[in-house]
Amino acid sequence: MPYKKSGKHKKPWIGQLKKKGLKPVTKAFQTKKEALEWEVSEKRKFISLTTIISLGEWAVRYMDFVQVKFTRKTYLEKRLVFQLLFQYVDRDLPALKLTPATILYFLQDQAKAKTGNNANKCRKNLLAAWSWGRKYLDLPKENPFDVEKFPEQRKVRYVPTERDFWKVYEACNSEQDKRMLMSYLNLAARRAEVFRLTWSNDIDFFGKKVRLLTRKTKDGSWEVNWLPMTNELYNVLKEQHRETGHLTHVFVNPANDEAFTSRQHWMKQVCKRAGVKPFGFHAIRHLTASILASNDVPMIDIQTILRHKNLATTERYIHRIKKIRAALEVLSGSNQKKGNQMSNQGLVTKINR
Repeated sequence: MPYKKSGKHKKPWIGQLKKKGLKPVTKAFQTKKEALEWEVSEKRKFISLTTIISLGEWAVRYMDFVQVKFTRKTYLEKRLVFQLLFQYVDRDLPALKLTPATILYFLQDQAKAKTGNNANKCRKNLLAAWSWGRKYLDLPKENPFDVEKFPEQRKVRYVPTERDFWKVYEACNSEQDKRMLMSYLNLAARRAEVFRLTWSNDIDFFGKKVRLLTRKTKDGSWEVNWLPMTNELYNVLKEQHRETGHLTHVFVNPANDEAFTSRQHWMKQVCKRAGVKPFGFHAIRHLTASILASNDVPMIDIQTILRHKNLATTERYIHRIKKIRAALEVLSGSNQKKGNQMSNQGLVTKINR
Protein backbone atom coordinates (compact mmCIF):
# COMPACT_ATOMS: atom_id res chain seq x y z
CA MET A 1 0.00 0.00 0.00
CA PRO A 2 1.13 3.58 -0.64
CA TYR A 3 2.27 5.70 2.27
CA LYS A 4 2.62 9.46 2.77
CA LYS A 5 5.91 11.14 3.66
CA SER A 6 5.87 13.59 6.52
CA GLY A 7 6.58 17.24 5.82
CA LYS A 8 5.96 19.29 2.71
CA HIS A 9 6.75 17.61 -0.60
CA LYS A 10 5.61 18.15 -4.18
CA LYS A 11 5.03 14.37 -4.42
CA PRO A 12 4.28 13.17 -0.90
CA TRP A 13 2.70 9.80 -1.75
CA ILE A 14 5.08 6.86 -2.17
CA GLY A 15 4.08 3.78 -4.09
CA GLN A 16 6.05 0.66 -3.29
CA LEU A 17 6.52 -2.75 -4.83
CA LYS A 18 8.01 -5.48 -2.67
CA LYS A 19 9.58 -8.45 -4.45
CA LYS A 20 10.67 -11.55 -2.61
CA GLY A 21 14.43 -11.58 -2.13
CA LEU A 22 14.86 -8.15 -3.74
CA LYS A 23 14.96 -4.56 -2.47
CA PRO A 24 11.56 -2.75 -2.57
CA VAL A 25 11.01 -0.51 -5.60
CA THR A 26 9.47 2.89 -4.78
CA LYS A 27 8.19 5.89 -6.71
CA ALA A 28 6.79 9.28 -5.60
CA PHE A 29 3.39 10.68 -6.70
CA GLN A 30 1.23 13.72 -5.99
CA THR A 31 -1.84 11.74 -4.99
CA LYS A 32 -2.56 8.45 -3.24
CA LYS A 33 -4.66 7.33 -6.22
CA GLU A 34 -1.71 7.71 -8.61
CA ALA A 35 0.57 5.79 -6.26
CA LEU A 36 -1.98 3.00 -5.88
CA GLU A 37 -2.55 2.72 -9.64
CA TRP A 38 1.22 2.50 -10.18
CA GLU A 39 1.51 -0.28 -7.58
CA VAL A 40 -1.24 -2.31 -9.24
CA SER A 41 0.31 -1.85 -12.68
CA GLU A 42 3.81 -2.85 -11.54
CA LYS A 43 2.51 -5.88 -9.64
CA ARG A 44 0.74 -7.08 -12.76
CA LYS A 45 3.97 -6.75 -14.77
CA PHE A 46 5.98 -8.59 -12.13
CA ILE A 47 3.44 -11.39 -11.65
CA SER A 48 3.04 -11.79 -15.39
CA LEU A 49 6.79 -12.08 -15.90
CA THR A 50 7.74 -14.29 -12.96
CA THR A 51 4.80 -16.67 -12.94
CA ILE A 52 4.11 -16.98 -16.63
CA ILE A 53 7.64 -17.00 -18.03
CA SER A 54 8.63 -20.60 -18.54
CA LEU A 55 12.00 -22.26 -18.29
CA GLY A 56 11.95 -22.66 -22.05
CA GLU A 57 11.38 -18.95 -22.63
CA TRP A 58 14.13 -18.08 -20.15
CA ALA A 59 16.51 -20.43 -21.98
CA VAL A 60 15.64 -19.00 -25.40
CA ARG A 61 16.19 -15.41 -24.28
CA TYR A 62 19.48 -16.27 -22.61
CA MET A 63 20.75 -18.21 -25.62
CA ASP A 64 19.91 -15.30 -27.91
CA PHE A 65 22.19 -13.21 -25.72
CA VAL A 66 24.93 -15.87 -25.67
CA GLN A 67 24.90 -16.22 -29.46
CA VAL A 68 25.78 -12.55 -29.85
CA LYS A 69 28.08 -12.23 -26.84
CA PHE A 70 30.29 -15.31 -26.92
CA THR A 71 32.06 -17.66 -29.33
CA ARG A 72 30.28 -20.44 -31.17
CA LYS A 73 32.06 -23.00 -29.00
CA THR A 74 30.61 -21.43 -25.84
CA TYR A 75 27.19 -21.18 -27.48
CA LEU A 76 27.18 -24.88 -28.37
CA GLU A 77 28.33 -25.86 -24.88
CA LYS A 78 25.50 -23.92 -23.23
CA ARG A 79 22.94 -25.17 -25.72
CA LEU A 80 23.88 -28.76 -24.91
CA VAL A 81 23.45 -28.07 -21.18
CA PHE A 82 19.92 -26.78 -21.76
CA GLN A 83 19.13 -29.82 -23.90
CA LEU A 84 20.18 -32.06 -21.01
CA LEU A 85 18.14 -30.00 -18.53
CA PHE A 86 14.98 -30.22 -20.61
CA GLN A 87 15.30 -33.98 -20.81
CA TYR A 88 14.82 -33.90 -17.05
CA VAL A 89 12.38 -31.01 -16.46
CA ASP A 90 9.47 -29.67 -18.52
CA ARG A 91 10.46 -26.61 -20.54
CA ASP A 92 6.92 -25.24 -19.98
CA LEU A 93 7.39 -25.26 -16.20
CA PRO A 94 7.10 -21.72 -14.74
CA ALA A 95 10.50 -20.47 -13.65
CA LEU A 96 9.26 -19.82 -10.11
CA LYS A 97 8.45 -23.49 -9.60
CA LEU A 98 11.97 -24.75 -10.26
CA THR A 99 13.50 -25.94 -6.95
CA PRO A 100 17.10 -26.66 -5.85
CA ALA A 101 16.03 -30.25 -5.04
CA THR A 102 15.02 -30.83 -8.67
CA ILE A 103 18.34 -29.48 -9.89
CA LEU A 104 20.30 -31.55 -7.38
CA TYR A 105 18.66 -34.74 -8.68
CA PHE A 106 19.31 -33.64 -12.26
CA LEU A 107 23.00 -33.04 -11.57
CA GLN A 108 23.30 -36.30 -9.63
CA ASP A 109 22.05 -38.14 -12.70
CA GLN A 110 24.61 -36.33 -14.84
CA ALA A 111 27.39 -37.28 -12.42
CA LYS A 112 26.29 -40.94 -12.43
CA ALA A 113 25.82 -41.16 -16.19
CA LYS A 114 29.03 -39.30 -16.98
CA THR A 115 31.35 -37.68 -14.43
CA GLY A 116 31.37 -35.15 -11.63
CA ASN A 117 33.25 -32.87 -14.03
CA ASN A 118 30.30 -32.93 -16.41
CA ALA A 119 27.79 -32.27 -13.63
CA ASN A 120 29.80 -29.29 -12.40
CA LYS A 121 30.08 -27.89 -15.91
CA CYS A 122 26.28 -28.03 -16.22
CA ARG A 123 25.95 -26.38 -12.81
CA LYS A 124 28.35 -23.56 -13.77
CA ASN A 125 26.55 -22.77 -17.03
CA LEU A 126 23.08 -22.85 -15.50
CA LEU A 127 24.17 -20.71 -12.54
CA ALA A 128 25.34 -18.07 -15.01
CA ALA A 129 22.13 -18.33 -17.02
CA TRP A 130 19.92 -17.82 -13.95
CA SER A 131 22.04 -14.88 -12.78
CA TRP A 132 21.50 -13.30 -16.19
CA GLY A 133 17.76 -13.96 -15.83
CA ARG A 134 17.73 -12.26 -12.43
CA LYS A 135 19.23 -9.16 -13.98
CA TYR A 136 17.21 -8.95 -17.18
CA LEU A 137 14.07 -11.03 -16.60
CA ASP A 138 13.54 -10.26 -12.92
CA LEU A 139 13.78 -13.92 -11.90
CA PRO A 140 13.85 -14.69 -8.15
CA LYS A 141 17.05 -13.86 -6.29
CA GLU A 142 17.43 -17.39 -4.97
CA ASN A 143 19.32 -19.34 -7.63
CA PRO A 144 17.99 -22.95 -7.80
CA PHE A 145 21.24 -24.06 -9.43
CA ASP A 146 23.33 -23.01 -6.43
CA VAL A 147 23.68 -26.56 -5.10
CA GLU A 148 26.72 -28.49 -3.88
CA LYS A 149 29.49 -29.29 -6.34
CA PHE A 150 30.37 -32.89 -7.16
CA PRO A 151 33.76 -34.56 -6.73
CA GLU A 152 35.84 -34.21 -9.86
CA GLN A 153 38.38 -36.56 -11.32
CA ARG A 154 40.89 -34.45 -13.17
CA LYS A 155 42.76 -36.10 -16.00
CA VAL A 156 46.41 -35.18 -16.27
CA ARG A 157 46.99 -33.78 -19.75
CA TYR A 158 49.55 -35.80 -21.67
CA VAL A 159 52.33 -33.56 -22.90
CA PRO A 160 54.26 -35.20 -25.75
CA THR A 161 58.01 -35.43 -25.78
CA GLU A 162 59.87 -33.62 -28.53
CA ARG A 163 60.57 -37.01 -30.06
CA ASP A 164 56.85 -37.86 -30.22
CA PHE A 165 56.06 -34.47 -31.72
CA TRP A 166 58.53 -34.99 -34.55
CA LYS A 167 57.21 -38.50 -35.15
CA VAL A 168 53.75 -37.02 -35.63
CA TYR A 169 55.22 -34.30 -37.83
CA GLU A 170 56.78 -36.91 -40.12
CA ALA A 171 53.54 -38.92 -40.18
CA CYS A 172 51.57 -36.02 -41.71
CA ASN A 173 50.31 -36.72 -45.22
CA SER A 174 50.54 -33.15 -46.50
CA GLU A 175 52.98 -30.27 -46.29
CA GLN A 176 50.20 -27.98 -45.06
CA ASP A 177 49.64 -30.24 -42.06
CA LYS A 178 53.35 -30.10 -41.23
CA ARG A 179 53.33 -26.31 -41.48
CA MET A 180 50.30 -26.14 -39.22
CA LEU A 181 52.05 -28.20 -36.53
CA MET A 182 55.11 -25.98 -36.82
CA SER A 183 52.91 -22.92 -36.33
CA TYR A 184 51.49 -24.37 -33.12
CA LEU A 185 54.97 -25.19 -31.85
CA ASN A 186 56.45 -21.76 -32.66
CA LEU A 187 53.51 -19.68 -31.46
CA ALA A 188 52.37 -21.76 -28.46
CA ALA A 189 48.91 -21.02 -29.86
CA ARG A 190 45.54 -22.37 -28.86
CA ARG A 191 43.73 -24.53 -31.39
CA ALA A 192 41.23 -21.96 -32.68
CA GLU A 193 43.84 -19.19 -32.80
CA VAL A 194 45.68 -20.91 -35.64
CA PHE A 195 42.46 -21.95 -37.38
CA ARG A 196 41.26 -18.35 -37.61
CA LEU A 197 44.53 -16.87 -38.94
CA THR A 198 43.99 -14.78 -42.09
CA TRP A 199 46.60 -13.49 -44.52
CA SER A 200 45.35 -9.92 -44.69
CA ASN A 201 44.88 -9.21 -40.98
CA ASP A 202 47.11 -11.57 -39.03
CA ILE A 203 50.31 -12.22 -40.99
CA ASP A 204 52.85 -9.42 -41.26
CA PHE A 205 55.85 -10.65 -43.23
CA PHE A 206 57.44 -7.19 -43.32
CA GLY A 207 57.37 -6.83 -39.55
CA LYS A 208 57.90 -10.59 -39.07
CA LYS A 209 55.00 -10.94 -36.64
CA VAL A 210 51.72 -12.82 -36.25
CA ARG A 211 48.48 -11.58 -34.73
CA LEU A 212 46.58 -14.02 -32.51
CA LEU A 213 42.95 -13.43 -31.54
CA THR A 214 41.34 -15.03 -28.51
CA ARG A 215 38.08 -14.59 -26.64
CA LYS A 216 39.22 -15.89 -23.24
CA THR A 217 37.89 -12.77 -21.52
CA LYS A 218 35.04 -12.32 -19.05
CA ASP A 219 33.08 -9.92 -21.24
CA GLY A 220 33.49 -12.03 -24.38
CA SER A 221 35.43 -9.36 -26.28
CA TRP A 222 38.31 -10.20 -28.58
CA GLU A 223 41.82 -9.90 -27.22
CA VAL A 224 44.58 -9.09 -29.70
CA ASN A 225 48.20 -10.19 -29.28
CA TRP A 226 51.10 -9.85 -31.71
CA LEU A 227 53.93 -12.36 -31.50
CA PRO A 228 57.22 -12.17 -33.43
CA MET A 229 57.91 -14.83 -36.03
CA THR A 230 60.90 -17.05 -35.53
CA ASN A 231 63.02 -17.47 -38.65
CA GLU A 232 61.70 -21.01 -38.91
CA LEU A 233 58.08 -19.86 -38.73
CA TYR A 234 58.76 -17.10 -41.26
CA ASN A 235 59.98 -19.66 -43.80
CA VAL A 236 57.09 -22.03 -43.02
CA LEU A 237 54.46 -19.32 -43.56
CA LYS A 238 56.17 -18.12 -46.73
CA GLU A 239 55.83 -21.64 -48.13
CA GLN A 240 52.20 -21.78 -47.05
CA HIS A 241 51.52 -18.40 -48.66
CA ARG A 242 52.55 -19.81 -52.02
CA GLU A 243 49.74 -22.36 -51.69
CA THR A 244 46.92 -20.48 -49.97
CA GLY A 245 47.91 -16.82 -50.28
CA HIS A 246 45.02 -16.22 -52.70
CA LEU A 247 42.52 -17.41 -50.07
CA THR A 248 41.29 -15.70 -46.92
CA HIS A 249 42.61 -18.07 -44.28
CA VAL A 250 46.15 -19.31 -43.85
CA PHE A 251 45.26 -22.96 -43.25
CA VAL A 252 42.28 -24.32 -45.13
CA ASN A 253 40.39 -27.53 -45.61
CA PRO A 254 41.40 -28.88 -49.05
CA ALA A 255 37.82 -30.07 -49.58
CA ASN A 256 36.30 -26.58 -49.64
CA ASP A 257 39.12 -24.04 -49.14
CA GLU A 258 37.42 -22.90 -45.92
CA ALA A 259 38.98 -22.52 -42.47
CA PHE A 260 39.18 -25.59 -40.24
CA THR A 261 36.87 -25.78 -37.24
CA SER A 262 38.00 -28.77 -35.17
CA ARG A 263 40.28 -31.47 -36.61
CA GLN A 264 40.16 -33.31 -33.26
CA HIS A 265 39.94 -36.76 -34.82
CA TRP A 266 42.69 -35.87 -37.25
CA MET A 267 45.23 -35.52 -34.45
CA LYS A 268 44.23 -38.91 -33.03
CA GLN A 269 44.64 -40.50 -36.45
CA VAL A 270 48.08 -39.00 -37.06
CA CYS A 271 49.27 -40.00 -33.58
CA LYS A 272 48.10 -43.54 -34.23
CA ARG A 273 49.86 -43.58 -37.58
CA ALA A 274 53.04 -42.31 -35.89
CA GLY A 275 52.79 -44.94 -33.17
CA VAL A 276 52.75 -42.47 -30.25
CA LYS A 277 50.39 -41.81 -27.37
CA PRO A 278 47.56 -39.55 -28.61
CA PHE A 279 47.77 -35.82 -27.86
CA GLY A 280 45.94 -32.77 -29.11
CA PHE A 281 46.77 -29.30 -30.39
CA HIS A 282 46.70 -27.79 -26.91
CA ALA A 283 49.31 -30.29 -25.71
CA ILE A 284 51.74 -28.74 -28.21
CA ARG A 285 51.26 -25.45 -26.36
CA HIS A 286 52.37 -27.23 -23.18
CA LEU A 287 55.30 -28.75 -25.05
CA THR A 288 56.48 -25.32 -26.22
CA ALA A 289 56.36 -24.05 -22.65
CA SER A 290 58.35 -27.06 -21.44
CA ILE A 291 61.00 -26.60 -24.13
CA LEU A 292 61.37 -22.93 -23.23
CA ALA A 293 61.68 -23.74 -19.52
CA SER A 294 64.23 -26.49 -20.09
CA ASN A 295 66.36 -23.96 -21.98
CA ASP A 296 66.29 -21.58 -19.01
CA VAL A 297 64.03 -18.98 -20.64
CA PRO A 298 62.84 -16.64 -17.82
CA MET A 299 59.35 -17.42 -16.53
CA ILE A 300 58.17 -13.88 -17.22
CA ASP A 301 59.10 -14.30 -20.92
CA ILE A 302 57.27 -17.62 -21.10
CA GLN A 303 54.23 -15.91 -19.58
CA THR A 304 54.37 -13.29 -22.34
CA ILE A 305 54.62 -15.93 -25.05
CA LEU A 306 51.73 -17.95 -23.62
CA ARG A 307 49.78 -14.71 -23.05
CA HIS A 308 48.72 -15.61 -19.53
CA LYS A 309 47.32 -12.93 -17.21
CA ASN A 310 48.82 -14.55 -14.12
CA LEU A 311 52.28 -16.00 -13.66
CA ALA A 312 50.79 -18.80 -11.56
CA THR A 313 48.96 -20.08 -14.64
CA THR A 314 52.24 -20.21 -16.54
CA GLU A 315 53.94 -22.09 -13.74
CA ARG A 316 51.29 -24.79 -13.92
CA TYR A 317 52.27 -25.31 -17.55
CA ILE A 318 55.88 -25.92 -16.70
CA HIS A 319 57.08 -29.34 -15.70
CA ARG A 320 59.93 -28.40 -13.37
CA ILE A 321 61.32 -31.91 -13.10
CA LYS A 322 64.93 -30.87 -12.47
CA LYS A 323 64.12 -28.70 -9.47
CA ILE A 324 61.73 -31.27 -8.03
CA ARG A 325 64.30 -34.01 -8.48
CA ALA A 326 66.94 -31.89 -6.71
CA ALA A 327 64.55 -31.34 -3.82
CA LEU A 328 63.78 -35.04 -3.57
CA GLU A 329 67.47 -35.87 -3.46
CA VAL A 330 67.41 -34.41 0.06
CA LEU A 331 65.12 -37.25 1.03
CA SER A 332 67.46 -39.75 -0.56
CA GLY A 333 70.35 -38.36 1.46
CA SER A 334 68.25 -38.44 4.60
CA ASN A 335 67.22 -42.03 3.98
CA GLN A 336 70.82 -43.02 3.32
CA LYS A 337 71.93 -41.49 6.66
CA LYS A 338 69.08 -43.26 8.41
CA GLY A 339 70.14 -46.54 6.80
CA ASN A 340 73.74 -46.07 7.97
CA GLN A 341 72.56 -45.30 11.48
CA MET A 342 70.42 -48.44 11.49
CA SER A 343 73.38 -50.51 10.32
CA ASN A 344 75.63 -49.06 13.02
CA GLN A 345 73.00 -49.75 15.66
CA GLY A 346 72.76 -53.33 14.46
CA LEU A 347 76.54 -53.70 14.59
CA VAL A 348 76.63 -52.34 18.17
CA THR A 349 73.89 -54.77 19.18
CA LYS A 350 75.85 -57.71 17.78
CA ILE A 351 79.02 -56.60 19.58
CA ASN A 352 77.16 -56.21 22.88
CA ARG A 353 75.77 -59.66 22.46
